[in-house]
Amino acid sequence: MEFFHKVTKYPFMHTRKVWYGVSGVAIIASIVLLFVHGLNLGIDFTGGVVLEFAYPKAANIERTRTALQEAGFHEAQVQNFGDERSVAVRLLPTDGQDVNQVSKAVTDALKKTDPEVELRRAEVVGPQVGEELTNQGGLAILFTFVLIGIYTWWRFQWKMGVSAIIATLHDPLIILGFFAVSDIPFDLAVLAAILAVIGYSLNDTVVVFDRVRENFHSMRKASPEEVMDASINQTLSRTIITSGATLLVVVVLLIEGGETLRGFSWALTIGILVGTYSSIYVAGALALDMKLSALDLIEQKKDTSELDALP
Repeated sequence: MEFFHKVTKYPFMHTRKVWYGVSGVAIIASIVLLFVHGLNLGIDFTGGVVLEFAYPKAANIERTRTALQEAGFHEAQVQNFGDERSVAVRLLPTDGQDVNQVSKAVTDALKKTDPEVELRRAEVVGPQVGEELTNQGGLAILFTFVLIGIYTWWRFQWKMGVSAIIATLHDPLIILGFFAVSDIPFDLAVLAAILAVIGYSLNDTVVVFDRVRENFHSMRKASPEEVMDASINQTLSRTIITSGATLLVVVVLLIEGGETLRGFSWALTIGILVGTYSSIYVAGALALDMKLSALDLIEQKKDTSELDALP
C-alpha cells in the first residue's frame, strides 16, 4: 500500500541544518526543565498509600476521582483492578501521615458517592521501592541504548550506529521535557511507553538505513545526499501509513482512555511524532554529515591478481 501515487522527491537533507537547530533548542529546553522543574513522579517512584475498595456494582471512576478531589486529595490516582467493581486509590506520601486516618478520610469521601462502598485493603508503599524502580528503569534504558548501538553497528556500519543512538536518545529527552513542563504524573506506564517509543523510533531508522544501503549499490553515480534523500522519499509512504495508523489508535486512547492512561497516551503520542521526525532529520542527517559513503557499506574485494601470479 502506498500513501503517494508517485515517489516524492522532496530534498529533506537540504534543510537538515535548520532542523539541527530545532532539535538542539528542544533538547536544551528539555534538560533545563528537568533540572529546574523536574518530573512529577507518581507513587510508583515516590511511595505512598495504596487503598483498595469494593463497590456493590460497577464503579464510576470519574465520579470517584471527583469525590476525592473535592475532599482535598487532588493527586489521587484512581483505577479499576481485577473487575469493574474493584477500585484502587493511590495517594502520594505526605509528612507525618497516618495510614488509618488517610483510609478513614478517603472512605468517608467515597461513601458520599455510594454508602455501600467497602475498604478491602490499606497499605503503605515505602520510598525504597520507588528508589529500586528508578534504578531498574534507568538500567533498562541504558541497556537498551547499548544494545541498539551494537545492533546497528553490526548490521550496517559504525557511522550509522552512532547516528542511530543519538537519534534514539533524542526522542526520550523530548518526551521527558514535555512531562516536566506539563506536570503530568510520571509513572511506570509512562516509562513503559518511553521504552516502546525507543523501539518504534529505531524501527523507522532501520527501515531508512536499509534503503540507504540498497541505494548505494544501485545509485553509484549519485552523491551521498542524493542517496539519502531518495531513500527517505522511497520509504515515506510506508512511514506515513505506519505512523498515522499507530497515532490514530493512540489519540483515541488519549481521548477515551481516562485519567489512568493519560500519561501513557501522551508519551506515545509525542514519541511517535518525534520518533518519525528523528529517523529522518537526526539519524539520516547525522550519518550524512559523518561522511557516510558507498565505501562504508559496499564490501571491497581484495586484489588477488598478484597472488594468482605466484607459482
